[in-house]
Amino acid sequence: MGERKYERWLTPEGLLLLEGWARDGLSYEQIAHNCGCNVRTLWKWRARYPALAEALRKGREVVDYAVENAMLKRALGYQYTETRTETGADEKVVQTEKHMPPNVNAAAFWLRNRKPEVWNKPKDTAAEDTATGCVILPEADGDE
Repeated sequence: MGERKYERWLTPEGLLLLEGWARDGLSYEQIAHNCGCNVRTLWKWRARYPALAEALRKGREVVDYAVENAMLKRALGYQYTETRTETGADEKVVQTEKHMPPNVNAAAFWLRNRKPEVWNKPKDTAAEDTATGCVILPEADGDE
């Protein structure tokens, strides 16, 4: 008897592909198409094989949270322990506490996406007259 279609998707490589497709935002219909089955079959496999369901769930949800947490951690800065082995006559493990400073680009990206009404600046409204090369500025809002 030959291999059943679902067996390929329960291998480490198959589960990694499923997780990757889910992470890339493919719909269940698209994932089912890639697996060579219809979407109802994929749903049955999810119900029957926990590893397959976990790969799809992890691809869809957990990775997003992991990236959000890493972005926030990088934006705020953090402490970490660096471990290294010093070689020589007597080999020893040395641990050093280190500080990763906040990353301004990560913080700006986070704020622009989380609070766009505050952090997304409107684009410059100045225009250039192509015939003359003069810059045309918008009227100022103020008392003159």
